[in-house]
Amino acid sequence: MNPTLMVENAVPVMLTKTLFDPIRSELDQVEQVLASTLSPYRRRISDLMNHLKHFKGKRLRPVLVILAAKACGRVVSSHFTLAAVIEMIHTATLVHDDVLDEASIRRHVDTVNARWGNKTSILLGDLLFTHAFHLSATSGDARICERIGEATNRVCAGELFQLTEHGNLHLTEDAYFEMIDGKTAALTEVACRIGAMLAGANDHVCESLAIFGQKLGLAFQVADDLLDLMGDETKTGKTLGTDLEQQKMTLPLIHLLEVVDGAEADSLRDAMRHPTEANIQRILTALRVHGSLEYAQRRADELIAEGRAALQCLPSSTAKTMLEQLGTWAVRRQS
Repeated sequence: MNPTLMVENAVPVMLTKTLFDPIRSELDQVEQVLASTLSPYRRRISDLMNHLKHFKGKRLRPVLVILAAKACGRVVSSHFTLAAVIEMIHTATLVHDDVLDEASIRRHVDTVNARWGNKTSILLGDLLFTHAFHLSATSGDARICERIGEATNRVCAGELFQLTEHGNLHLTEDAYFEMIDGKTAALTEVACRIGAMLAGANDHVCESLAIFGQKLGLAFQVADDLLDLMGDETKTGKTLGTDLEQQKMTLPLIHLLEVVDGAEADSLRDAMRHPTEANIQRILTALRVHGSLEYAQRRADELIAEGRAALQCLPSSTAKTMLEQLGTWAVRRQS
């Protein structure tokens, strides 16, 4: 990311390894659920399943399940199971996303599609989806299953929306946020909601935590969009520049085309249609000159502030503080 973005309004952010230390034992139990529930498949597709271990990222969604539960005062074994369910759904979307984006690198290793091809990637993603829903049914709570199903529908609808808008260089900011509300925020929202529900929280608290999860997810995606444009591939572990190459309209690009005059906007759209190295550098320069990167960072910060406001219904606790810190990390991270 552009270093100036990290210096302006700088906020000290603990590394995720440190930030998550207070819930390390709970996260270890989520890992145990993931390992045991997927173990039957390792006998026949061991290479594939072992490769998925490399995709282990920040475990943001399980973290949200656990922290929401702790903020509501109660963690039960079902929290670990449902956290694993949401992580499997998230992993399935990553496997499918890499096919759609024709990405070759994720978290510093080959994507599944780069190593085994698109057919294998699609089937592996499908397996993770279906197994996640099978596992969620073991919770015995129809309300939870309904919420997870609804969130997954929103994810898929958001991905379809993005696909149908591929190449639409006139996408509006409202449409962009509608898109990412599904493809990214749906899972962070449901993670917080079911964490609270399983802890026995009342409807108001469940809704407030869901709002926090939604705002966090939106801000997280905006930060991801910035990283794709200005990140460090050695830190992100992903192929950078795919949004420009795939003609995906992200918030910085939308802002840029809105603030320049008509002729310049048309010229920049033509550059986006032909993403040569020279055109990409021209676009990146324009993003800096017209404040579009700073605008996107500011919107991400505003979303986190809205999310924090939703947490005010909760009593003071270590978990609440960690949720607030997680918001800061989400928009100031470098990977």
